[in-house]
Amino acid sequence: MRPEPGDLLRIDGRASVQFAGDRALTFRVVSVCDRPTYAGWVWLTGYVINRRGYATAKREIYVQLAGLRPATSTPPSRDVSRRPARLLSAASPPC
Repeated sequence: MRPEPGDLLRIDGRASVQFAGDRALTFRVVSVCDRPTYAGWVWLTGYVINRRGYATAKREIYVQLAGLRPATSTPPSRDVSRRPARLLSAASPPC
């Protein structure tokens, strides 16, 4: 699976050992780096999504393409017009 911006993925131990067990996360892809890496690996930039559907952290992760899976459930939709925007700090992307 080659991810695209907007994809919602379940990142777990199949994608990288650093996300095994209780370190698994749901991840909304913002960008896919086109910089060369080891075969079958890719840098992704995106947001960790919590169970309520909120972005809790911006991250850059290095994962195996063969281990990527779509998230099994979509976070609940929310009416963001009634909530103030929440800014997350962003580090410089690797790309």
